[in-house]
Amino acid sequence: MKIIWITPAPFMRRMKPYRWGGKSYGQTNSITGPLILGGILKKAGHDVSVYEELNGDVDYKRLIPQADVFCFTIMTSNAPRAYALADRIKKENPKARVIIGGMHATACPEEALSHADQVMTGEGENTILDVIEGRKTEKIVHGIPCENLDDVPFPDYSILKTPCKAANIITSRGCPFRCTFCTTSRMFAPYRTRSVGNVLEEIRMYKNMGFKYMNFEDDNFTADKDRAKEILRRIISEHLQFDETFFFGRTDLAKDEELLSLLKEAHLTRVLMGIESLNQKALDSIHKGQSVEDIRSATKACREHGIRVIASIVLGIDDDTIEDIDASVRFAKEIDAYQLQPAVLTPYPGTPVYRQFNDQGRIHASDWTRYDMMSVTFQPMHMSAWQLQKAFYKASDSFYTFRSAIRIGRLFGRFYGHQRMKMWWRMRQGTRAARILSRLVPQSPFYQLRHAPWAQTSYEALTCHGKTDNVGN
Repeated sequence: MKIIWITPAPFMRRMKPYRWGGKSYGQTNSITGPLILGGILKKAGHDVSVYEELNGDVDYKRLIPQADVFCFTIMTSNAPRAYALADRIKKENPKARVIIGGMHATACPEEALSHADQVMTGEGENTILDVIEGRKTEKIVHGIPCENLDDVPFPDYSILKTPCKAANIITSRGCPFRCTFCTTSRMFAPYRTRSVGNVLEEIRMYKNMGFKYMNFEDDNFTADKDRAKEILRRIISEHLQFDETFFFGRTDLAKDEELLSLLKEAHLTRVLMGIESLNQKALDSIHKGQSVEDIRSATKACREHGIRVIASIVLGIDDDTIEDIDASVRFAKEIDAYQLQPAVLTPYPGTPVYRQFNDQGRIHASDWTRYDMMSVTFQPMHMSAWQLQKAFYKASDSFYTFRSAIRIGRLFGRFYGHQRMKMWWRMRQGTRAARILSRLVPQSPFYQLRHAPWAQTSYEALTCHGKTDNVGN
């Protein structure tokens, strides 16, 4: 069978300016799920092609009549795009089957099924072949978690048809921590790891393929520090360093001097660290499991070891105020963070935050495309929704400045200073465009949020005045 696998992207993220901006943030890469599952199907004799819409255009006019099966991997924000494509496929090629899976499909299987022949939830390695070849015919197929991750095939990049410069590797699934807003720690529970030897085999493969960049996409690569250090030692001893390797880490990595030194020597010099907030009460409320002092120590230690920190902060935690958000952004500037990822708290289906906000009638956005961590979708506790949206713009504008780009160049080198300069320019244009849309274009979600009556006050103010009955209207 001819199988087309698509990771869709919302309209804004398919636009060329967004793609250009993404190149200054990091190297283009592809999620591993379709490459693993597609590789299983290819090995079984099927003709498989994988497309990542974020990284390149897809010729649907040519592909739709040709394929027997279309598979979609969806997150919440790209679900509407997948549904629209699925409906188009059914119209233009009624004989083709449509299968939808991924995190959003796992949380909302009945919704996804209204646009598909079958929906796959959870992990798909043990079920994908039976679904494609017709041995599993139920409408919603529940995935069977992989007990031994060493048995999972490596991603097959030969079937990827859109650009990719960085290889993604996942050495574990899940996370020992369960922050209240996190989706992956729930879809991929329990936390499991691959053997060091199996991980090194995949890294060697990427070296032989000619990749110059690599990303460790584990939710927390350094969760098991002894295992992480063994992987790093092997990378160093076998000269398997890439020009740059990105990873996700927690603040507790700073407590291990040997780990920090190994990270630098193995070229893991770019880390996304979940700072989230400098308000301890807020950190405790989301079950982050770290202290403000941990944050300060970790960022200082990374800077001293030449590891560039991407400071991730969450905007809109119930215990935070506008002043707390401003303090977190100032802190990111003070520690010379290489990048800032200001993420608007997003109540994704299946998370405790979603259940809490839904029960309280605080969720107002029904358009899943707005669940992108850049748009406010709920009634914040201590500020209005529009104030929170403005705080997102302010965070980007105040962090990314011309002067800070010059400083980053002095600290980490001319190349990174130049990249930061491009980020400054593109962030500036992006926030400026969003502000214009919020004032002048009624069809835009920014305009709708700015002018919505519910978005003008906080949940705290409503409850104080006894008006919670109207919050969900």
